[in-house]
Amino acid sequence: MKKNLNKLRTDIDNIDNKLLDLLSKRAAVAQEVGKLKNDGIIYRPEREAQVLSKLLKNNKGPLSNESIKNIFNSIISNCRALEKKLSVSFLGPLGTFSEEATIRQFGENIKGVPTNSIDEVFNDVQSGIAHYGVVPVENSTEGAISRTLDLLLTKDLKICGEIILPVHHFCLSKNTNLTKITTIYAHGQSLAQCHDWLMNNLPDIKKVAVMSNAEGARLASKEKNTAAIASNRAADLFKLNVLQQNIEDEQNNSTRFLVLSTQDVKPSNKDKTSIIVATKNKPGAIAELVAPFAKNKVSMTKLESRPAKIGMWEYVFFIDIEGHQTKKSVKAALNVIESKASFLKILGSYPKN
Repeated sequence: MKKNLNKLRTDIDNIDNKLLDLLSKRAAVAQEVGKLKNDGIIYRPEREAQVLSKLLKNNKGPLSNESIKNIFNSIISNCRALEKKLSVSFLGPLGTFSEEATIRQFGENIKGVPTNSIDEVFNDVQSGIAHYGVVPVENSTEGAISRTLDLLLTKDLKICGEIILPVHHFCLSKNTNLTKITTIYAHGQSLAQCHDWLMNNLPDIKKVAVMSNAEGARLASKEKNTAAIASNRAADLFKLNVLQQNIEDEQNNSTRFLVLSTQDVKPSNKDKTSIIVATKNKPGAIAELVAPFAKNKVSMTKLESRPAKIGMWEYVFFIDIEGHQTKKSVKAALNVIESKASFLKILGSYPKN
């Protein structure tokens, strides 16, 4: 038995050495690719999406697709950093779901730029302080993030990617006894997403809304008999005990994040396009706007209305459709819409998550 175990360990050592050699060769090729580029763009979301799609298609196990994706995200991130370490702005502080989404998309080998607001993320990218930005745009339980939608309308940035992050909330505290908790901190949306659990388990405690769950975790780490609703990562960062995990009311709770940049993204063969459109307030106006999608067999996956912040329109509509804006059917639909709309802004085409 011991002899067999030693042999298996030797096999693993030999495989690890081969993997190391292959990783070094991959990194060297990635460096050569970087030298041949002439546009200065390091991050190619369409290319990375294609690489991961092929790997997942060829995965025969026993590692899950999620494990393969995590491993190769790290490999790509470290190879990318040989060209340049990307700076990515996100809603901070450290320990937020925005940071988790950022790492999921770009890997660990980046320069994270945590900010105090969604506005700052947009400003960081537009001013060149950060190469990219990550902002939440909607939650499956609570709906759209209105501030992100408003800034997409007024700021001159493009969407180059999306991240769908499963959101699991943890009750964290320095205390180890749930019955001792008198106050709980969390972002307002997280308090709403955990409403039923709070009513059933902590009905009489004080609930305090804060700027972010990570800020709530920081406060809970310094105050006796308090708790926070935050991520498992926040528990590690602020050295808190996990009193209860997965306390969200909806077990399929997830948040969609957008990756912001100043660059256009080429087709990846599985894309999505986001637009903002406005029309006069008249009967049948909305139906007239979306009809070209059906006529050209373009699937519309999202329609969200917001009060207009600029110009003469009363409402604008945020629309997501399947397909890249350069695709013949999508282009035809957008051309018709542009001729009928009071306002049309193409936010970008990007790989569909």
